[in-house]
Amino acid sequence: MNRAVPAARDRSAREPGATRAQAPGPRAPASAPGSPEPRTPRAPESRAPRTDGGIGAWAELLRLPALFTVPGDALAGAAAAGARPGPRTLLAIASSLCLYEAGMALNDWADRAEDAVERPHRPLPSGRIRPAAALTAAGALTGAGLALAAGAGRPALAVAAPLAATVWAYDLALKHTPAGPAAMAAARGLDLLLGAAATGGGTRAALPSAALLGSHTLAVTAVSRRETTGGSALAPLAALATTGALAALAARRPNRLPAGRRAAAAPGLSGSTPAPGVTDALRTGLSAVYAATAARPYFHAALNPSPPLTQRAVGGGIRATIPLQAALAARSGAGATSLLVAALAPAGRWFARRTAMRKVSIT
Repeated sequence: MNRAVPAARDRSAREPGATRAQAPGPRAPASAPGSPEPRTPRAPESRAPRTDGGIGAWAELLRLPALFTVPGDALAGAAAAGARPGPRTLLAIASSLCLYEAGMALNDWADRAEDAVERPHRPLPSGRIRPAAALTAAGALTGAGLALAAGAGRPALAVAAPLAATVWAYDLALKHTPAGPAAMAAARGLDLLLGAAATGGGTRAALPSAALLGSHTLAVTAVSRRETTGGSALAPLAALATTGALAALAARRPNRLPAGRRAAAAPGLSGSTPAPGVTDALRTGLSAVYAATAARPYFHAALNPSPPLTQRAVGGGIRATIPLQAALAARSGAGATSLLVAALAPAGRWFARRTAMRKVSIT
């Protein structure tokens, strides 16, 4: 998962203390009888590197602040399917969270040799988490994600299975190939379809929204491939153009609402669909927020494609995922759902500012 795309990620062995040779000289007088023996300072003991495995290390490995970009996938999918979120939507969200975190753990396990050179501060190369523990966590989280999807019904499991396969294929084989960004985009699109399948039982109506979200993820992932080296303005420029096109498409009113939304909006029937003017305003406003969140760091990275500005562009692209999800929900006529998704952005910022999370990156 994006880490598109997508979120922030040492402890060295202490050198044994050396004892100083005492200079020759007159001896100090012996202690008087009954007086305590003088204590000789103990040399500091040598400690081997140990695995921390604490909450901070796992929060860094799993990029916990980035989790706030995940629930909007399923909620936007439910909106696109024309159904109200329900218990099965919650199961789809839980499944998405597990699969997303599985991808994060597996990502660092697969990149541990590369990170030892480029990002030695991360939990695995720094020795704070053992590689075996990260791989075990990835497998356990994948199993939990599939089990939760099965609880949401067969249609949800039918989407979750290829989603899990895409996550593992990306981290283990496709990440450093030309197919890497497309694989990450497919994973994010499947995550949106998971919410549609769990809530409404079908995915066809959600395909346009999945395509828009996948295109955004494709752009972010393409930029992230240069986040440690920089030097390319092409990817940020392409991402900037993609953001403008996606913002325009998300702000445009669809030709037809999903069947559930059309029924709710029919005269004489009660429903959760707000007045068209309110939905139009939400859709337009959220699309503008999406464009503003992503476009500025992309523009800066295009002007100066240094590693720090490229990393900021990746972070901006990941944060822009939430207003895009909210805009897609509003585009489907689900005003209440779009506001719920939009509220995840300030909640994520508040969580990231907590003392324990300040050093945890979303990328």
